[in-house]
Amino acid sequence: MGTVSGGGRRIRAVAGLAVAVLLAAGTAGWKDEGPKPAGPPSYAPAPCPKPNLAGVPALGPHFSCGYLTVPENRAKPGGRTIRIAVARLESTAARPKPDPVVWLTGGPGGSGLLDAFTVTRLKPAINADRDVVFVDQRGTGRSDPLLNCPEIDAFTRESVTLLSTDPETTRKGVEATRACRTRLARMGYDLAAYNTTENAADIADLRTALGIKEWNVYGVSYGTDLALQLLRDHPQGIRAMVLDSVVTPHLNLLDGLWLNAADQYKAMFAACTAQPACRAAYPGLRAEFTATVRRLDREPLSVTVPGEAGALVFDGYQLANMVVVAALPPWALTTVPAAVHALASGNGLPAAKTVLAGQSPPGFVGWGLFYGVVCREQAAFTDRRKVRAAAKAALPGFPRRVLSLLPQQEFVGRIFADCAAWDVGRADPRVTAQTRSDVPTLLMSGTFDGPAGTRWAAAAATGLSHSRALLFPGLGHSVLLQSGCARTILAGFFDQPAGGYDASCVDTLTVPPFATGRLSRPRPGAR
Repeated sequence: MGTVSGGGRRIRAVAGLAVAVLLAAGTAGWKDEGPKPAGPPSYAPAPCPKPNLAGVPALGPHFSCGYLTVPENRAKPGGRTIRIAVARLESTAARPKPDPVVWLTGGPGGSGLLDAFTVTRLKPAINADRDVVFVDQRGTGRSDPLLNCPEIDAFTRESVTLLSTDPETTRKGVEATRACRTRLARMGYDLAAYNTTENAADIADLRTALGIKEWNVYGVSYGTDLALQLLRDHPQGIRAMVLDSVVTPHLNLLDGLWLNAADQYKAMFAACTAQPACRAAYPGLRAEFTATVRRLDREPLSVTVPGEAGALVFDGYQLANMVVVAALPPWALTTVPAAVHALASGNGLPAAKTVLAGQSPPGFVGWGLFYGVVCREQAAFTDRRKVRAAAKAALPGFPRRVLSLLPQQEFVGRIFADCAAWDVGRADPRVTAQTRSDVPTLLMSGTFDGPAGTRWAAAAATGLSHSRALLFPGLGHSVLLQSGCARTILAGFFDQPAGGYDASCVDTLTVPPFATGRLSRPRPGAR
């Protein structure tokens, strides 16, 4: 999960697993040219796309771009190849450090080139001392092919007007997923090859093809899973690593989503109670939240949003999930108590606006990589009875029907049914092995990060003998994009990964005040 900004509006990346990709109208000059004959991995420069993505300006003169050509499936010698889009941001230093940073975005299905545009607007700049290499992972963004699904995008737009827990809603979603899968398979793509094992090999090949002896790795959300598998399977040339909003391959993502959500609810409602203004405005917020989830499960509320076609249906799952999704870019965390209280009082408009603001625009997600990773590497190893039991233990006050779906962005809730339709099999169990390494690693987590939580960072750190985990109070998913303190620490860590860098700014951070009056969106990146 990452976030991007363009065209004067914030755009959400694929949540929990993190996610952002290409809008189809901006593909001129970088279009999918179909399957190619196989050859060894190679890199060739190419003009940077103009515009970067639809509605997003070009990357600018400090970027150089190109394509890495790799096998679609390394287990099939002589098969076709695909192209991985790359953009390199040069350092602002007169004499930059020789070890650049490779940026691994979230999703799965996110666009690194979209992140590249956002990163150039952050202060302090992360390219002050080093070049930064951005990658559109296989099947995403400007890479060739882009495995997007207009069928799923259309259902996603419709889904907010449907009852979340209605079996007919699941049927419609699965129908859209199956239609996209059928279309892409008919085009000849090996959908099972869009997975983390191949993805990590792409990144390892990129370092070699660019002639980089040693580099540093930054991963966010699913990019942390990719980074850890890169470190485990291709450790050569990795100098240091920063993991932001951590997902670890040795823990099942789907097992922990409701547990992470429960941790987020507890942390946020406790933080509201600790703030006198929030406590006075919303006394008993946690009990009010659970009671409203239960009531909406029995009696859903239809909410008309001015300018939107169709009323949004707010049921118990939609409310429970709204709080989780608020932790994703563009971050609506400070408005959550007010939105929950308004919904409890029968006013669903603030909550509905939060939900609609978090939807991914059409063409945004690289679905081929999303399903290839989540279905092969997570759902295929998931015991659904265990998931339900853990969810009920963590949230005993929630109705069974609410817990029958998973929390995350809209397309994650019915993931088991969608994976049955996508039908890409099960990964080699070795993909779930824990990463063990002595490479210096810094782990960053926001205390309100329901999509990834803090427990996964702690678990990942047990295999990393030279690691340090930092908690950022009051932040959600994608810490680096929200916090100037985090960016300062990242630069210091990459300068001194063995130790000696200054992380004291974390101790000065506090939970931002929750909105208790008119709802307004906080300005990201200021802390």
